[in-house]
Amino acid sequence: MSLQITPSDQACGAEVRGVDLTKPLDDETIAEIRAAWLKHFVIAFPDQPMSDDDLERFTQYFGPFGNDPFFGSIPGHDHIAAIKRNANETAPIFAENWHTDWSFQEHPPAGTCLFSITIPPMGGDTLFANQHMALDDMPDELRNRLEGKMAIHSARNGYSKDGMYGENDKGRSMDIRSSDDAMATQLHPVIRDHPETGRPGLFGTAGYIIGFDGLDEAEGEDLLGELYRWQTRPEFQYRHSWEPDMLLMWDNRAVLHMATGGYQGHDRLLHRTTIGARPN
Repeated sequence: MSLQITPSDQACGAEVRGVDLTKPLDDETIAEIRAAWLKHFVIAFPDQPMSDDDLERFTQYFGPFGNDPFFGSIPGHDHIAAIKRNANETAPIFAENWHTDWSFQEHPPAGTCLFSITIPPMGGDTLFANQHMALDDMPDELRNRLEGKMAIHSARNGYSKDGMYGENDKGRSMDIRSSDDAMATQLHPVIRDHPETGRPGLFGTAGYIIGFDGLDEAEGEDLLGELYRWQTRPEFQYRHSWEPDMLLMWDNRAVLHMATGGYQGHDRLLHRTTIGARPN
């Protein structure tokens, strides 16, 4: 099978046609999809009326299921989370900040799959920021300050009992489960080689990064702010617009992402799986 791949002409992203994801895929097609994923970092498959079983099968072509520590799962599918917002919700938009999924884990996930079920008539785009491009174009002065640094990652700002999605987060339809486990920390290099391609890039951003090993709080905040302002610049971004029955797959090792709003008064529902890191 030969896929039809159309690049977005933005900083990353491509559309993929010529494959039916409601059916099992052969090894050659899986290899083509993986190559497109590693090249474009974010790939969209439109017009795919997938079931939850289809979504799980597709995810496992690219790695084991990842661990989603602070989400409940949908009935009958332990590895699918509902990214859900009801029309009448007034809580802040979920994930409306730049991040890399679960970067606070010892072995963060390789990727994320998100399948659209109910899509509002406006708004709800997802933004991505290419972290290989951000590093390639980074001023030497900032890069020199980041070289060799280990970032301290934690889920505390989002998922601790006092966090954004903690005990005071009311009126939300999505099944988010805050926990004291969110207080744990994990070190990762700020600049690291992609585990499959070997290409160096930035990993993580403010939010899950809460400081840097060996820097005091003031120094860490200053460096983290400078890093954030650089790595999220518009020229590194891709804006994805959703359609119903669309599967989106992205590489958490290469991009940041964030949700956007703009669909007040409309329901929105997507199903999500996580592609776990492959064992070394």
